[in-house]
Amino acid sequence: MANYDDIFNASQSVETDEKSYSSFDKEEWAAQKKQEREDAFALIDTTAEHMANDGALFQSYLDVQAHFDRYSVGNALLITAQRPEATQLADSKSWRENGVYIKKGEVGIVLLEPGEEFTKEDGSVGVSYNSKKVFDISQTNAKPKDRGNVRRDDRLLLKALIHNAPCPIKISQEMPEGINAVYRPQDKMIFVRGGLEAPDLFRGLSQELAHAHLDKGDYKRSDNAFVAYCASYVLCSRNNLPKDMFRFDRLPENMSTMDARSVRTELSKIRDVANVISADMAKVLDKNRQPVERRDEAR
Repeated sequence: MANYDDIFNASQSVETDEKSYSSFDKEEWAAQKKQEREDAFALIDTTAEHMANDGALFQSYLDVQAHFDRYSVGNALLITAQRPEATQLADSKSWRENGVYIKKGEVGIVLLEPGEEFTKEDGSVGVSYNSKKVFDISQTNAKPKDRGNVRRDDRLLLKALIHNAPCPIKISQEMPEGINAVYRPQDKMIFVRGGLEAPDLFRGLSQELAHAHLDKGDYKRSDNAFVAYCASYVLCSRNNLPKDMFRFDRLPENMSTMDARSVRTELSKIRDVANVISADMAKVLDKNRQPVERRDEAR
C-alpha cells in the first residue's frame, strides 16, 4: 500500500505568510495588524514631512504616483518610503495564484486598504483601514516583462491631451519670451506658442491645462503654480516624454513650513488634476492602442 504521509512533512517547507491553524492566536494577530496600521500611518506622515525639504524624495514620490496612478496618496507615500523602484505589486496569494513565488528573505511592502465604515462620536462616518503586505515583481521569481520603449504618435498624444479641455485653446504669435503656453484666468483661455516641437508643446500645455482645471473662480496662478508644475511632470512621466527640464532641487519656500497633513493635501491636488487629464486622454488613446496588461488596482 502506498504511503503518502511524507507529503505533509514536505508541505511544511513551503513558505507562507499565514500561521498554522493550531498555532493561530487571534489576539496576537489583531495586535500585530494594529501595530502595522499605526506604523504605516506614522511612515506616511514622516515621509510627507521629509518631502517638504527634500527635492529628490519629492521627485521620487511623483515618479511612484505617476506609475501607480490608481493608488492613493498615502499608499504612494508608503511605496516611496519602502520601495520606490517598484513596478508591479501584488500580495503573496495573488503571486502564488499566478505560479509566482516570493524569494526567500524578502520583506513585504506594507500598504493600507479601506475596510468597513463606522460612525464617529460626532456622528460623521469614517472608514477603517487594514494593513496589507505586497511584494514587487523584483522580489519574486518572475521575470519583468520587457515592454520596450513604447512611442506613441505625437499628433495622437497631443490630440488626446486637449480632448475635453476645460477651456478654449488658441495659438498665439505674441507669447512672452520663454513662455510656450499660458492659461489666463481673466479670459478662461489657454494661449499656446505656434511651431513648438511635440515634447515642448505637451509639457507647456499640460501644465496650463492643470491650471485651467484648478480654476474654480477667483483664481490666482501663484497659489497653484507648483501643483500645476508637478501635474505636468506626472503626465510627462506617464506618457514617456522627456522630464529633464523639470527641477526639484529647490522646492517652494512655503513647503518647508507645512505639516504632514498640509503636504498630503498638496499631493492630493497633484494626483487628482493629473488623473482628470489622464482620464480625458484615455478616451482617445484607448481607441488607438493594442490591448495591454492593466496596471495594479487601487489600494
